[in-house]
Amino acid sequence: MVRSKVFLLVVLGFLFTMFISCGGPQQEATVSQKTFGTLDDGTEINLYTMANANGITVKIMTYGAAIVSIETPDVNGNFEDIIVGYDSLYKFLNEENPYFGPIVGRFANRIAEGKFTLGGNEYTLATNDGPNTLHGGEKGFDKRVWHAMTKTVENGVAVRLHYLSKDMEEGFPGNLDVIVTYTLTNDDNLRIDYTATTDKKTIVNLTNHAYWNLSGEGTILDHLMMINADKFTPVNETLIPTGEFRPVEGTPFDFIEPKPIGENIHADNQQIKYANNGYDHNWALNKLTEDSLSLAVRVTDPGSKRVLEMWTTEPGLQFYSGNFLDGTITAKGEILDKHDALVIEAQHFPDAPNQPNFEPVTLEPGEEYTQTTVLKFRTEE
Repeated sequence: MVRSKVFLLVVLGFLFTMFISCGGPQQEATVSQKTFGTLDDGTEINLYTMANANGITVKIMTYGAAIVSIETPDVNGNFEDIIVGYDSLYKFLNEENPYFGPIVGRFANRIAEGKFTLGGNEYTLATNDGPNTLHGGEKGFDKRVWHAMTKTVENGVAVRLHYLSKDMEEGFPGNLDVIVTYTLTNDDNLRIDYTATTDKKTIVNLTNHAYWNLSGEGTILDHLMMINADKFTPVNETLIPTGEFRPVEGTPFDFIEPKPIGENIHADNQQIKYANNGYDHNWALNKLTEDSLSLAVRVTDPGSKRVLEMWTTEPGLQFYSGNFLDGTITAKGEILDKHDALVIEAQHFPDAPNQPNFEPVTLEPGEEYTQTTVLKFRTEE
């Protein structure tokens, strides 16, 4: 009997030691909901907070299906919000909001002169970016209310958002049924899955428009960037692609090897000047196969040692270096000056409906638009 008790105590002691050494029980991922505010018509906007087992949190709201906040640790375990944006719904509704964090569509990026032809019909859109249409027009997906539900998935939690874009909304044909699902995993990944179907031939190009600063504040010019692309698509003076694919080698657009974003940002280069002395261009990504999930870009902050990788099934990456931030916008208490945030958008190419050399963006009834983009967070020594 004594030996049995001794043996039991030894076993319990061993199990307790293992429990302590492993840091106790594994924390489960969670998702919660609260009211973020109301629109003028009384519509309630909800805010969903996803937290994974490692303490990373992601906040998503139903207005614009926007990412409001992402908190990740630096190399010393200190958490910081690395998304630049607002801390209240009221501020997101401001006309000066430069697309902080939402899903943009029905067509992300620019369409030249607000026109495209499809099935023999010419469609005219609102021109809200000089002579061009930008991010779906005057009231794109970023200014719509999405319907959300939460779910627990293997190794994480998710928020699923749905929006039905009616036929001829903002000038686009077809009733487009869109679902975007954000999934935060215990592997410190934020996965964004997009699907869409239509009842009439239309065009679709969706992406997320989050602004990033991996240090949490200050300039992003010292961030190291690698873009997995040998070519980019040069633009004209209104930032519409010319249709050319230009090699990045020997130009300020060469990010094949990591370099500080600011290294060539003041170069005497016409493309840089077109974008208000910075980057606002599309790169044609190197991909193993057309629809493969491939590494698009890696951004590293040398101070905090935070690393952000984007993997995507999309053919293009729009990189915007915050060239039009001018100190007139305050985000979460911080005044944003030029180059205080960056945007990386997985997408099809700008103005693709009018560019025969670019991959098509048409969607037919009976087909399904799909896209997956994965954001991977980590630190490095």
